[in-house]
Amino acid sequence: MMKKFKKFIFCFVLIVHPLTAQTDAETNQECLQNLSIFVEYAKVKNYTDAYAPWINVKEACPKLNLAIYTYGERMLKDKIKNAPPESKQAAAAELLNLYDQWLENFPTRRNVSVKGDIISKKAQAMLDYKTSNKMEVYKVFDLAFTTDINSFTSVKGLYNYFKTLYDLYREGNDGVTMEQLFNKYEEVSEKFELESTKLAKKLDVILKKEENGTPLSSREVRSKRIYQTNGSAIGTLNSNLDAIISKEATCVNLVPLYKRNFEEFKTDAVWLKRAASRMDSKECSDDPFFVTLVEALHTLDPSADSAYYLGILKDKAGDNSGALKYYEESISLQTDPYKKAKILYKIAIKFKNAGRKSAARNYARKALSFQPSLGRAYLMISNLYASSANDCGDTQFNKRAVYWLAAQTANKAAQVDASIKKLAITTARSYEGRAPSKTEIFTEGNQGATIKFDCWINSSVKVPQL
Repeated sequence: MMKKFKKFIFCFVLIVHPLTAQTDAETNQECLQNLSIFVEYAKVKNYTDAYAPWINVKEACPKLNLAIYTYGERMLKDKIKNAPPESKQAAAAELLNLYDQWLENFPTRRNVSVKGDIISKKAQAMLDYKTSNKMEVYKVFDLAFTTDINSFTSVKGLYNYFKTLYDLYREGNDGVTMEQLFNKYEEVSEKFELESTKLAKKLDVILKKEENGTPLSSREVRSKRIYQTNGSAIGTLNSNLDAIISKEATCVNLVPLYKRNFEEFKTDAVWLKRAASRMDSKECSDDPFFVTLVEALHTLDPSADSAYYLGILKDKAGDNSGALKYYEESISLQTDPYKKAKILYKIAIKFKNAGRKSAARNYARKALSFQPSLGRAYLMISNLYASSANDCGDTQFNKRAVYWLAAQTANKAAQVDASIKKLAITTARSYEGRAPSKTEIFTEGNQGATIKFDCWINSSVKVPQL
């Protein structure tokens, strides 16, 4: 009896298995056909005709191709946009479900995780289409940030991640403290800086090629435009981030908070560094507690940052040579050229505020040698020149000619740094308006002449041709 049963099972498998294989092959063939059909329609934005074959392939073969999700996202966003009011929420729910499926079936791309990107897209959609309350949105953003920070690169998403937490804080949500708000601000700001540096490195390769007079390929021209556009977006949203936190991050709030937590975190170099950075940026470095923070940081982790803050303390004490010693130590300790550029720029600002114009320009130029796309350094030099208009030149005409040099430098800032382009162009036009007019050039009869400035500027400018 058992032998007969085994024989029956064997025969059954022989019969059924080929049928199963045939069915799978037919399903795959149908999926490939539907994939081809919906992609062709989606490419020309004919989402109406693309929808049915897309649904078929998504349900039957969800792991077939990434296009199911990339084109599906576009299709559903278009569907939400054009849906009548009563259908928008259902369409939005369909999009959120797509992100869940995307995460399940294609969590990596070229063997690199994209989970943070996918989850943050879902959080942004929840916010855009008002499908959830702010706490739910924040939790999904936070999941993206903590699960896979590397692929969470959307600056809009990062900004809204913090903005959502800030809104909850302002609304008095019991689960959001001021300390949590400041910590999240530091984390998101550091991520912004990281993404900004990545763009700057790519852009600087192209800028150096231009400086050398090498023609750019069409691809490089396109890449330059993309890098500058994205850099501008980061600059704008980072400024908005700073504007938001400035309402809360005052010395009145910061100092007591950091004092209260110091004992707990005095051996945490990251916490000390962030606290010192925040107090410095908010001009709280006059408070005696700043000294406590900096000394603890330098003892625990002597670094470029701690040396820089010690330089600030020496500056505050009026010890210029001691301050410069620590500033130079800070630069030598920093190995990353882009972080080195930022330290140099900070030092340049310190010298500018102290009225030491030549030193400020020197450090700004050093910063540019490490990061040619640091437009703020050019803009600062431009302002230094303009502030010296009455101090350079032997005639009224020559004194005002300094503004041409200031305008040229501001225009250079606009060329290399899209994040400050609007400000730089406005600044350049303002300085051009203060320079000698065409009538004055005609009266002097010196068009095309070179005017040299023998003051600290030690440079020259050509009078424009009429």
